[in-house]
Amino acid sequence: MQESALGAGQITVAPVAGKADLDAFIDLPYRLYANDPHWVPPLRAEVRELLTPGKNPFFEHADVQLFLARRGGAVVGRISAHIDHLALAMPVEQGMGPGTGNWGMLEAEDEASAQALIARAEQWLREKGMHRVLAPLSLSIWDEPGLLVQGHDHSPMVMMGHHDPRYQAWIESRGYEKAKSLVTYDLEIVEGFPPLIQRIVASGEKNPRIVIRKVDTRKFDAEAATILHILNDAWSDNWGFVPITDSEIAYVGKKLRPLVNEDLIMIAELDGEPVAFMMTLPDVNQVIHKIRGKLFPFGWARLLWWLRRPTEASMRVPLMGVLKKLQSSRMASQLAFMMIEAIRRVAVSKYGSVRAEIGWILDDNQGMIAIAEAINSKVNREYLIYDKHL
Repeated sequence: MQESALGAGQITVAPVAGKADLDAFIDLPYRLYANDPHWVPPLRAEVRELLTPGKNPFFEHADVQLFLARRGGAVVGRISAHIDHLALAMPVEQGMGPGTGNWGMLEAEDEASAQALIARAEQWLREKGMHRVLAPLSLSIWDEPGLLVQGHDHSPMVMMGHHDPRYQAWIESRGYEKAKSLVTYDLEIVEGFPPLIQRIVASGEKNPRIVIRKVDTRKFDAEAATILHILNDAWSDNWGFVPITDSEIAYVGKKLRPLVNEDLIMIAELDGEPVAFMMTLPDVNQVIHKIRGKLFPFGWARLLWWLRRPTEASMRVPLMGVLKKLQSSRMASQLAFMMIEAIRRVAVSKYGSVRAEIGWILDDNQGMIAIAEAINSKVNREYLIYDKHL
């Protein structure tokens, strides 16, 4: 077992080995964020599944190593180091590419622990032949990318990260520089959108070529395949893009199925062809935050009750896409506004929603930024992905 030390042997960093180490890796954030009112404890079972080969299909195309930092025998930090072989095959100009590895899931009591962990992750990546790091990613670019640098004063929505604000300085002190910024937009949805947007939506609703429909959960697999096709096409030229495999879409579909309400996920058809989609999820973090990540003894019942019919639920739009052949056209923005409005109406009337969040959005995605600003939404959270040459 390889180890590294920093500061006269005060801190040791070693690979996770065995169940006890994995338990310690999973449990650490619950202690570090115990007094942070805005941290939402993840369900331990979900974190364990994320980190388990054979359960998370990310391991089918990635090498992953977890590390723990200890001081005097006590766990003081953790980090993951990983190489996504699908990412290695992507063009360099899209952010990933040959020789690019990643680390993520960083949590540390203090700067010395963080520095030792990052150094060990970098060493592991170099030993695997990597010459560049893009981080933090936990684990995939599709999971929780980036470090929270703006928005620590409110809780994250479903499937979003929350990090100690000290981490930014600790990471940057090791020579990491901004590669990309990811932002989320917050908007009030009760009053509806500006008159111009309403006119664009009304015009589209009169167009017989356009159909905006909700997904059919009775055909869940087929609908998931349709969304995957649009997503892989729509995002294929985006910075950081890595294709989603069939097994990953099945895995994500299984995980999201309890959160899926068919009237909150829209598919846009043009002349009978599915050309765009928008996925909206009720913010289950509202409940998970209250049960503190514990399903037992009563958390499970409370969670199931809420999932059955979310009430007063804030909404998050984590994903949307329009086929490349329509991008940069007026039709693309019209379809986006129509799907947003269709979901807004349902969210307000059926689920009692008053606010929603759109993101992540790349800071140079001018099309999505224009759409977000047109409906009077404001940036409320920012995440940074860093770059460093080894």
